[in-house]
Amino acid sequence: MNRKNDTYAVESAMLPYEKFSAFGAERLSDAELLAIIIRKGTKGRDALSIAKDILGLYGSKDGLLNLMRFSDADFADISGIGRVKAIQLAAIAELSKRIWRENCRAGLRLSEPSSIAAFYKEELRYCNQEKVCLLLLDGQKRYLRSMMVSQGTINASAVSPREIFYEALRHRAAFFVIVHNHPSGRPDPSKADIDLAMALRLIGSLMNIPMLDCLIIADNTYLSFCEEGILES
Repeated sequence: MNRKNDTYAVESAMLPYEKFSAFGAERLSDAELLAIIIRKGTKGRDALSIAKDILGLYGSKDGLLNLMRFSDADFADISGIGRVKAIQLAAIAELSKRIWRENCRAGLRLSEPSSIAAFYKEELRYCNQEKVCLLLLDGQKRYLRSMMVSQGTINASAVSPREIFYEALRHRAAFFVIVHNHPSGRPDPSKADIDLAMALRLIGSLMNIPMLDCLIIADNTYLSFCEEGILES
């Protein structure tokens, strides 16, 4: 019992990077891991205190999810976080999204809306603006390329069919899927969503580049126009 207490006392006295070296990453708290990235604090505030502020930014209880939900400008508002550190934190969030996307890509099944939704979920579910992504497929309906084609306000995003078909033609895509998020957290399609999907389906049919589906990502759920029968004539 005393040995456990002694070990705990030693760990508590260690700086995060020392604890990492001695015990490995798994023994560190979220704040301690962030403190290693932050490295240095400021006068009167160490890196661990700054890390805890990030995890509780603006009263949030989401912890590490704050890295996804907030921008570099938000991080820069924290005492002890300058412009460089704020950008580093935002870069970590972007890397996390890309790691998730690459992991999902290995098992991406383009015939299944749930698989496509999983591919985009971590990229879109935390966005406070509406973003529209274009997924391009080749003639065998295999993954060709993914890109963001529009980013709007919290309520809507101006999507240009011209931009969508320009990219499809430029990359010689045979099919495409549209994926966008709803910052409101609800996946229900608006009239504008349905009108756009119908227009894109019509143009795609005329250009012989069919739209296979249109998906809405909202928090931890999604809606597929095909699954819901919205694209049926």
